[in-house]
Amino acid sequence: MSTPPAGETAPSPSPSRHADVLVKIETDRRLGHEWDEWNGQPLANGGDFRSTAGKFFLFTAVGLTAIVVASAAGIFLLAPRLAQLAQWLPRALYLADAALALAGFIWLALIGVSYVTNRVLLLKTLRLASRVGEVFGVQRDWTDNAAIAVYNRLAWAREWRVRANEMLILIPRCLSRTALEGVMEIAKRYDVATFVATRGAYARQAIRERRPKAVVAVACERDMVSGLHDVAGRLPVLGLTMQLPNGPCKDASLDLVKMEEFVRKYLR
Repeated sequence: MSTPPAGETAPSPSPSRHADVLVKIETDRRLGHEWDEWNGQPLANGGDFRSTAGKFFLFTAVGLTAIVVASAAGIFLLAPRLAQLAQWLPRALYLADAALALAGFIWLALIGVSYVTNRVLLLKTLRLASRVGEVFGVQRDWTDNAAIAVYNRLAWAREWRVRANEMLILIPRCLSRTALEGVMEIAKRYDVATFVATRGAYARQAIRERRPKAVVAVACERDMVSGLHDVAGRLPVLGLTMQLPNGPCKDASLDLVKMEEFVRKYLR
């Protein structure tokens, strides 16, 4: 089992119970950069952004459509000048735009089929749906949660097993005492190392240093999307989002039953 590096302390409370599975904890209390714009007011729905996967597919489709239409409009406006360069150039660009549209919607359809049938496809882009949702006044956290649900469904279908010492649990420092106690009990039960990070950069550093073969990560929707975008293409990751009853980065709660399911999923 892993022990905390020299000179660092385990989390309070009960350090003696958790020191054998806790890797590291940072004490910087700065809010995560993804929440820099938070005004301190209570979050919508008590900080619980659990949603359906439909928002991901809806807003991704709208975003792809907007990109294709904007490209076609740009070609139309520039067509006279482009034709002066070569008569065939506007038509070629229209065809390229149509091909882009076809590829984009085939890509989205394949993700949809994968989601329904539990067949694995690599989901590389998570941010488009949330950006489009914001245009329509939908708070990004709802759409991010939907995107994470789609990602987890695809990741779950991947048959991947590791030993306990090859797995890493990543958690933020903003968990409530009850949630932290619950996570550490699960980590101790399955003898899995746990890293507590204040920022995404520290989580990525932990992955680089420990080189796990599978990760179960806990974070809010914003940090989770950012983290999955950075590391999910390189190793198996399952992401568990939190509920934020007191706003971001404070006393967050999570589904401990789901947490244990994620841990068990990867263990041999």
